[in-house]
Amino acid sequence: MIGVLNYGVGNLASVYNALDSLGHEVEIFDDQKSMNKYSHLILPGVGSFVAGMNLLSKGQLIPEIKSFAESGRPLLGICLGMQLLLDSSNEHGLTSGIGLIGGKVVRFPNGNGLKVPHIGWNSLCNIVKHPILHSIKSSVDMYFVHSYYCLPDEKNSVIAYCDYGLEFPAVIAKNNIVGVQFHPEKSQPAGLKLLNNFAAWDGQC
Repeated sequence: MIGVLNYGVGNLASVYNALDSLGHEVEIFDDQKSMNKYSHLILPGVGSFVAGMNLLSKGQLIPEIKSFAESGRPLLGICLGMQLLLDSSNEHGLTSGIGLIGGKVVRFPNGNGLKVPHIGWNSLCNIVKHPILHSIKSSVDMYFVHSYYCLPDEKNSVIAYCDYGLEFPAVIAKNNIVGVQFHPEKSQPAGLKLLNNFAAWDGQC
């Protein structure tokens, strides 16, 4: 069963509905003691990095997320959830993240003629073979809403990019942990395919 963590930051119903429509067993939960019963964990999120980390800390959820990741079971971070997987963000000052993937979160630069936040459909590029991207080809469009993007320490952690004035990581992965900067639950057939791939994944690469 897939668990979608409710820690007080957004887009839970749309993630649940997308997975349910695909025929997967899925639950929204907010009790850290329940986390261990799931085969797959999704960390969703919209909003600020600081607010997200404060809510995770308040709910005493960070040790349980780390324990889940260490178990080898698949973990997916979506949008803000992806960013929280990294070491830190410079949003509203330096804030520490969960630290499951080495790297930092930075803001899109001003002055490149493009609006920030980056909102709307944009194409994936430079896709690397990975179970979560099975049958998803370069140039497919996904739906993005964000002002900050991830910079992993290791370039081989990036398995797909997107271009918005600069090339930024759209999908990152380390072992059984994956993060996507876009919203697959809002990205129509390609996004649903990614969620289906995640549900079928055993965490091995």
